[in-house]
Amino acid sequence: MLKVNRNDDRPLWLQLLDQAIHNITTGKWPPGELLLPSRELALLVGVSRSTIQIVYEELFSRGYTLTSRRGGTRVSEWSYMTYSSEDVTSQGPVPPELPLLNTAVNHLHNWFRSKENRKVEIDFSPHEPYLDEQFQKNWRQSFLQASNETDLTSWTYGNAHGFVPLREQIQRYLSLERGIHVHIDQILLTSGAQHSIDLIAQALLNEGDTVSVEDPGFPAAWMAMKYRRMKVAPVPVDEYGIQVDHIHPQSKLAFVTPSHQCAIGVIMSEPRRQQLLHMAVQNRFWIVEDDYDSEFRYRGDPLPTLFSQQPQNTLYMMSFSKMVAPGIRISAIVGSKEAIDQLARVHELTYRHLPIMEQLTLAHFIEHGHFMRHMRRVRNVYRRRHEAMTKAIVASGLGERFKLSGVETGLHMLLEGEDSFDEETVTYQALEIGIGVYPLSTYCLESDRKGWVLGFAKVDEAAIERGIYRLAEMLS
Repeated sequence: MLKVNRNDDRPLWLQLLDQAIHNITTGKWPPGELLLPSRELALLVGVSRSTIQIVYEELFSRGYTLTSRRGGTRVSEWSYMTYSSEDVTSQGPVPPELPLLNTAVNHLHNWFRSKENRKVEIDFSPHEPYLDEQFQKNWRQSFLQASNETDLTSWTYGNAHGFVPLREQIQRYLSLERGIHVHIDQILLTSGAQHSIDLIAQALLNEGDTVSVEDPGFPAAWMAMKYRRMKVAPVPVDEYGIQVDHIHPQSKLAFVTPSHQCAIGVIMSEPRRQQLLHMAVQNRFWIVEDDYDSEFRYRGDPLPTLFSQQPQNTLYMMSFSKMVAPGIRISAIVGSKEAIDQLARVHELTYRHLPIMEQLTLAHFIEHGHFMRHMRRVRNVYRRRHEAMTKAIVASGLGERFKLSGVETGLHMLLEGEDSFDEETVTYQALEIGIGVYPLSTYCLESDRKGWVLGFAKVDEAAIERGIYRLAEMLS
């Protein structure tokens, strides 16, 4: 018999429905059992007939009962069994073993060495830019104004290439600041460098293709390629950049960071650039040019891009993670129209398009001058911190123990040690004294080079000096 609990806040029909389902699933009401007519059951339970009718309709709609004009309402013929929660859990599908995924994610965690996992007083992180309240204020202003100004059509399914007004702003910026002159259909918006690399792997390569990457280099690039089952060929890097002669002869793609080599920090020399461009044309492979922080140059103007010299073979990657903030998650790939169309088709299939609000806000942020003002402000901040870092390294004596490189451009520099440098031990010792440093080995595939990749974007001048001197004392 069903019962009503007047102290239960749930609707009467829901109380009775839950009891009925329990009776059926536990076998108390076996398959084929005829249920009482709604009028009769309502009198017995003490509720209105309409309440019982709702219960019966729900039981029928969920497949627990069958009804007929002459036969009344009966319990369905279905297999019922009671399971303990442990049994149900143990009988669920088991995720497959994905060793490539596990290896890649573990390496990325080790490379990032996230502050969530460790408490440090001074963190020389090379991954994050400088952010301040002025940026937050301007971004909030753009967010609110863009929200008010947009019309309803912006909230429908968007263009797989990305929000047109944002691509127009990026097109204008690239033309004025980087010497890259393209149509907006040659620009595809993505949600970060890793997303860009994954799209390139899916759209322009086949499983098993060989790709050449800098070693040391950008771990997210070769990890993403490995996960897509590409054959990754490491190419050594020297003081002139990637050693083009060592690029694998069967490569379908070469991933490079020519303006500020990821990890070592050197600038690719002009002869190497021309050699790479010539080889790409001759062997018909893609060049992926990651221009992640070349906007921050301390000697002269930003360098010309490879894309501006060879647009048919080159895919140019830019990101707002370093220029503005990683949390925006907006990047762009620039390439030939044919390549970008192919990437957009894959993007449409796997991702559809980026969230509209971030695109609207960034378009407004750029169009109304906030972006360029932000860039001028942070360039001044970085110039002061870059100078504080280089001076402290020289004055503390670290410059005598390590080889300093990567000081012309970007938001990090390298202190490279000798072969005998015990990178793992001293990195842990630095952590013990409250200093976060980033070992070069996490950027390496086969290279055994050792040292520290030190970022200065998020550390003020006083903390930079204090941290560098503390490292020097630790090593003395």
